[in-house]
Amino acid sequence: MTANLNLIVRRAGDRGHANHGWLDSWHTFSFADYYDPSHMGFRSLRVINDDRIAAGGGFPTHPHRDMEIFSYLLAGNLAHQDSMGNSRVLKPGEIQLMRAGSGVRHSEFNPSSTEPAHLLQIWITPDTRGLEPAYTEWTPAPGREDEAKTLVISSDGRDNSATIAQDASIYLLKLKPGVPARHELAAGRGLWLHVAKGAITVNGVDLVAGDAVSLEEPGGLEITSDNGFSEAILFDLG
Repeated sequence: MTANLNLIVRRAGDRGHANHGWLDSWHTFSFADYYDPSHMGFRSLRVINDDRIAAGGGFPTHPHRDMEIFSYLLAGNLAHQDSMGNSRVLKPGEIQLMRAGSGVRHSEFNPSSTEPAHLLQIWITPDTRGLEPAYTEWTPAPGREDEAKTLVISSDGRDNSATIAQDASIYLLKLKPGVPARHELAAGRGLWLHVAKGAITVNGVDLVAGDAVSLEEPGGLEITSDNGFSEAILFDLG
């Protein structure tokens, strides 16, 4: 049995929204023209943007600094270029992680002339300013693409995860009916769980794509999908 924990729900429809034609974006936390003082971030988690980029659209070259930025592609393709010399087309299920550090410039475009791209863009505030910029990618190990819970980003790179300059463990959940994922949150830590695809249940709380829950007390979570394949990202933050 899971504990009766104080899960705080953030519904998809309550997020900020901006539609620029080439970009349809939902903001979990305050971003650009969307400002909500009660949703400025969660611990070191600063941005979750749920972006749909039209065919041929994209973000032209622009600067960042002192932020850990990663993108998880849900559908379509995303072409990345940056001032460190990296050039890459990201495919669904892959994660790219860019450390802006002391300063970097990059662009992100949908290279397709017909199909939209759908991704989550996530920013985490690093524990140290002025780090050397860096770029890395995470892809699942062969044969482990559909595991229910996979550590994808961490502070120490354990379990073949990408490394981030913050006390954060970030898990990708891929849930099938009847195969739950479980997570134990330790005392003093905070959890944010964002549903990327489908519908899930977390300790009896029903969530759909774009919904999220947060938790700041220790205890165990059971996460299930009862109606088809679902995906979520779980942040365990110091």
